[in-house]
Amino acid sequence: MSETTALLNSLRADLLAMADPEHRQGARRFFKETVRPLGVRSRHLNRIMARHWRQAKALPPEAFIALCDQLWDSGVFEEASVACKWCARDLPALGLEAFGTFERWLSTRVDNWAHCDDLSSHCVGGLLALYPETIERTVPWLTSPNRWLRRGAAVCCVLPAKYGLYLHHVFRVADVLLLDEDDLVRKGYGWLLKEASKAWPREVLEFVLPRRGRMPRVALRYAIEHLPQDWRSQAMSPAQPK
Repeated sequence: MSETTALLNSLRADLLAMADPEHRQGARRFFKETVRPLGVRSRHLNRIMARHWRQAKALPPEAFIALCDQLWDSGVFEEASVACKWCARDLPALGLEAFGTFERWLSTRVDNWAHCDDLSSHCVGGLLALYPETIERTVPWLTSPNRWLRRGAAVCCVLPAKYGLYLHHVFRVADVLLLDEDDLVRKGYGWLLKEASKAWPREVLEFVLPRRGRMPRVALRYAIEHLPQDWRSQAMSPAQPK
C-alpha cells in the first residue's frame, strides 16, 4: 500500500468515526444544492485535518494534488473541504502552478457555495497575495456560464480587498457582474464590495450611488452594510431621474 493510499484510508476512517447522522441532516437542509455530507462537525473536522496534516504536507506537490483530487472525486462534502483547507495551508509549496488546478476544481468539481467560497477565498485568494499577476487570469470567469466561476471571480478578491488591495479590479468585477441573474453571484460581488468598504468606504459609496437604481437589492444591501448609517440611507434612497 502506498503512503498516499494509507493516508487517504486513515483520513476517511477518522471522518467516518465522527459522522453524526443528526448533524448530517441539518447540513443537507443548509444548502439548496444537493450535497453529500457525512455529518462531521467543524471542530472534529479541524482536529482530523490537523492530525493528518504533517503526513500530507510531506508529500511531493504532485502527490499532494493527486490526493486532493481523490478527495474531490469522492463527492463527500467533508473530503472536499479537507482538500480546500489543506491546499490553502500549502500554497507556498504548491506555487503558481496550483492556479490551474484550483480553476479546474472550481469549474468541474464545485457544486455548492461553501466549497466555492473555501476554494476561491483561501486558495485562489491566497495565490493572488503571493502572485498578484494571477488576478488577470480570473477575468474570463466573470462571463463564464458557470455560476461558481462567476461567484469565484468576486470571492477570490474578498480577502485582498479587506486589506485595501485591488480597488480598481474590485469595481471592475462588480460592474461586470452588476446585473447577473444568479442570486449567489449577486451576493458574491456584494460581499466583495462590503469588504472593500472597510478600507475604501467613500469610494464604495461613490461606486454604488450612480448604480443604485439598477443594482439588485441583495447586492446593494451587502455592499453598504459597513457604511455609516447616513451613507446607507443615501444609498438606499431612490435614484433621482436625470
